[in-house]
Amino acid sequence: MDSESLAAAALLAALSRATGILAELRHPFARSRSFSFFVPPAGARTGAAFVLPDGREVRFEVSIAVSGDAFHVEGSITAEDEVLLELPRKSTSGIHDGLAVVEEYAAEVAQPAGRLLDQLLDGIV
Repeated sequence: MDSESLAAAALLAALSRATGILAELRHPFARSRSFSFFVPPAGARTGAAFVLPDGREVRFEVSIAVSGDAFHVEGSITAEDEVLLELPRKSTSGIHDGLAVVEEYAAEVAQPAGRLLDQLLDGIV
């Protein structure tokens, strides 16, 4: 396999791992669904969305995109238009460094999920 094919395979593997981390998020009082999609012209976003009993959607997500000669990685947790956690945008010059950040950010976004969902649910009652 050539280097471009290896990089593409590494991208798919990292996105699969990040998707797996975020797809495992569960809460007994909120419906959830995982999502992954491509972001034109050269990016991808993956995460999990929860619907609270009051109808608000809470999203846990990470993304990677290519712009110019860099890979840009972002991670966030949002409840509708309210940003609950926004990780700083990290830019790397190499695909493997960018993919490491994707996995790191997936874990960082997943870590506070239970606590944040509990806080949001407590605010409803």
